[in-house]
Amino acid sequence: MAARSEIDSQNLPAHVAVIMDGNGRWAKQKGGLRIFGHQNAITAVRDTVEAAAEVGVQYLTLYAFSTENWARPKHEVMALMQLLVHTIRQETPTLLKNSVRLQSIGDISSLPPSCQRELAESVELTKAGTRMTLVLALSYSGRWDLTQAAGRIAREVAAGDLQPEQVNEQTIARYLSTAGMPDPELLIRTSGEQRISNFLLWQLAYTELYITDLLWPDFRREHFYDAIHAYQRRERRFGKTSEQLTVS
Repeated sequence: MAARSEIDSQNLPAHVAVIMDGNGRWAKQKGGLRIFGHQNAITAVRDTVEAAAEVGVQYLTLYAFSTENWARPKHEVMALMQLLVHTIRQETPTLLKNSVRLQSIGDISSLPPSCQRELAESVELTKAGTRMTLVLALSYSGRWDLTQAAGRIAREVAAGDLQPEQVNEQTIARYLSTAGMPDPELLIRTSGEQRISNFLLWQLAYTELYITDLLWPDFRREHFYDAIHAYQRRERRFGKTSEQLTVS
């Protein structure tokens, strides 16, 4: 297991994204309800946020609730929403203390009013944070993100404010919910599942994937260090050859 001291501070991913998977399976192994797993996942979130801020990551995006998650049993969704409100309220003072700015991406208008209020208040309270930006992906999916971006671009073109020939990769990126953020350079997924689950589909084009069999409630800062260390051992070529990178 990698130690923090082994991490090269000059070769950090500016943006790390995390698919926090395995809460339900963890709860089942413990003989509890699925919400028990979600409740115990808070420690993993806290450890990961602290570790990311400590090593110098600039952006940390957590896939907290997908648009597909709305199809889960109603009682689980409602319990998750209550837990979300409680957690945001509880953790905001710590974010403030550590100068961590909170932001969110996703169809926030679909969340219950209480969640929207707590989220908006925390975003406003922490907006001056400069150490790291913590992004919660809530009611989010990559296809939703691309669809809303396409709709906004279409309306701009129809209004004459944007010409069709001006629509390129940079234009599309500006209309995504992650506009202004660097694309993730590292994606961590727990529970061993080897898919990206409709998460940041455009933004993950050249992201390094790190998959661990650990279930999310068991994930701790040492495991985050492991992921960063694995990232730093990789050669990122972006379609080029190793020889080209050596020459450049």
